[in-house]
Amino acid sequence: QVQLVQSGGGVVQAGGSLRLSCAASGVHFRINAANWYRQAPGKERELVASISSIGMTNVVDSVKGRFTMFRDDAKNTVYLQMNSLKPGDTAVYYCNVPLLSTWGQGTQVTVSS
Repeated sequence: QVQLVQSGGGVVQAGGSLRLSCAASGVHFRINAANWYRQAPGKERELVASISSIGMTNVVDSVKGRFTMFRDDAKNTVYLQMNSLKPGDTAVYYCNVPLLSTWGQGTQVTVSS
């Protein structure tokens, strides 16, 4: 059974940092691409960052220079390091393995001004 379990998130002031984790079971990140998405209230879910099976990463322009996605194969976990957070980053964040259409449970990130 494929499962993605997220941790991290919370409430932080603008300019602060948070790290989200997504631990996998039943699937190996070293052979599967993974993504981080977010969904703000009243908005559609949007892609934030992605990592390929060989470890190449990409982030969307709105978070470039602030967010980094990386992976720990020994822990079978992907991370989203978020720095210089802004109120506009407030959303529920989800990790995803697109090939298996599997999603994490979601993690609330709230950035106060």
